[in-house]
Amino acid sequence: MHDAPETRTVYLDHAATTPMHPEAIEAMTAHLAEAGNPSSLHASGRTARRVVEESRESIAQALNCRPSEIVFTSGGTEADNLALKGLLWSRRDGDPARVRVLVSAVEHHAVLDAVHWLAEQEQAEVELLPVDSRGLLDVDAMRATIARDPGSVAVISVMWANNEVGTIQPIEQVVAAAAPHGIPVHTDAVQAVGAVPVDFAASGVDALTLTGHKLGGPFGVGALVLRRELTLTPLLHGGGQERDIRSGTLDMPAIAGFATAVERAVKAQPEYADRMAALRDDLVRRVTQVVPDAHVHGDLEQRLPGNAHIGFPGCEGDSLLMLLDAGGIECSTGSACSAGVPQPSHVLLAMGCDAEGARHSLRFTLGRTTTEADIDAVVEAIGPAVERARGARIP
Repeated sequence: MHDAPETRTVYLDHAATTPMHPEAIEAMTAHLAEAGNPSSLHASGRTARRVVEESRESIAQALNCRPSEIVFTSGGTEADNLALKGLLWSRRDGDPARVRVLVSAVEHHAVLDAVHWLAEQEQAEVELLPVDSRGLLDVDAMRATIARDPGSVAVISVMWANNEVGTIQPIEQVVAAAAPHGIPVHTDAVQAVGAVPVDFAASGVDALTLTGHKLGGPFGVGALVLRRELTLTPLLHGGGQERDIRSGTLDMPAIAGFATAVERAVKAQPEYADRMAALRDDLVRRVTQVVPDAHVHGDLEQRLPGNAHIGFPGCEGDSLLMLLDAGGIECSTGSACSAGVPQPSHVLLAMGCDAEGARHSLRFTLGRTTTEADIDAVVEAIGPAVERARGARIP
């Protein structure tokens, strides 16, 4: 008896997480066996502290911010929560009239769920800023929302690039609209760092979120880059680490891996973006040849280089995903699943898709390890998979 040949895994879900860079693994594992709390005063503690501070400096150099502006967190979700809750609380303490929180309608749930909690528990007035059919922020609508009562706006949060459809947002226009009124701007740049140029100082934002596992670093570590002049109320209280903004013993080995990953990703960004965009364009061109009514969601120009979000009319995205998965091709739908029932994507709904249109899509996201053979495999599998998914639907 012969064993069946193993199916090669084609991993095209890099926006969910991407493999660790070998140098980041090396940097992290080099410190795993070491003792020494970075807050301790003895020699082992000072050695650990040196690793943390050198990591802080290398991330600061990569993002063009000051080392003192980097607040290490457990990842993107914590950094988003810290920025939004912390800024609302501190701004409202300064002036009780500052109760409005403005966020784009296509934010990640780490932002949306945090602000909805603020509305329910803290009586914040949350306003979702509309986007157009490409997922691009309606800047005029945002300006009008601010102008209605600028003094009541506590914080604005608009992501640098969308995690589902890849649309890159006009952050400089958000900053330009907020700056005359002294309103702080936060941006979730989790998908952007390492994929497109991200310069904290030049962008003019006040707070920026990034995380390790999206750019070749470990899980469970990220940062909020916070302008030094800004006051922010902490979520966590304890030992007073990280400028008293984020207490908790620092994960020195993970921070070392994170810093190496950020440094490598930012350095390789131009070449990476060119290669990803070429592979992505090839994927889109060939898939839409095989499935003529398939269509791309998001902005065709202002988009992340490795993102292909494609709608397949007449299919349930979840069915299509599982059919591809059975053939060793891993991607995502981008939309959530609640109690086993597929929910339409809030991003696609905000872009004007109907509920069915918001459920028939797949998100293919490419990364450092993606090859031309991976694209070939998708093109080969997609036609039969779409046919089967369409056949499985109950009319």
